[in-house]
Amino acid sequence: MLADKAVVESSLNSPHSRASFLAACTQHSGDWLFALPIASCGLQVDDEAVRVAVGLRLGLDLCSPHECRCGSMVDARSLHSFVCKKAPGKIIRHHSLNDLIASSFSAAGVPVVKEPTGLSRFDWKRPDWDVTVICPLADPYISAAARDAGAAAELAASRKK
Repeated sequence: MLADKAVVESSLNSPHSRASFLAACTQHSGDWLFALPIASCGLQVDDEAVRVAVGLRLGLDLCSPHECRCGSMVDARSLHSFVCKKAPGKIIRHHSLNDLIASSFSAAGVPVVKEPTGLSRFDWKRPDWDVTVICPLADPYISAAARDAGAAAELAASRKK
């Protein structure tokens, strides 16, 4: 099995394919497939999410080439919608994840305040806690992800601090 892995690794000819392979080989990368689809707990995955997840894993085209709302050109395998601030549904998905995490902490008896009020820093940004979701195959992270699985998450975590 290690010999097969070495053969595949040696055939990877782009940072995207290497990052994708490293992410797929990482322990627990497919654990989401074992989640029970319980809609009341927010664990039901719709068909579109499965299509995108499988497409990312297999390196398939995710969309037709087009121009994004922000003006950037998006190719068929682009992950631009994962990082674009103007992507449709991004804010809703972000708030849904925050609500899911907050309710999980509350159910465990941990007090939760998602957006503290009255606090500001010198840069006028409000300190808060929230979920950070990154895609290691997106342009800002691809070079780090091609070197080491998990590097994109570490980069996002250090940037968030």
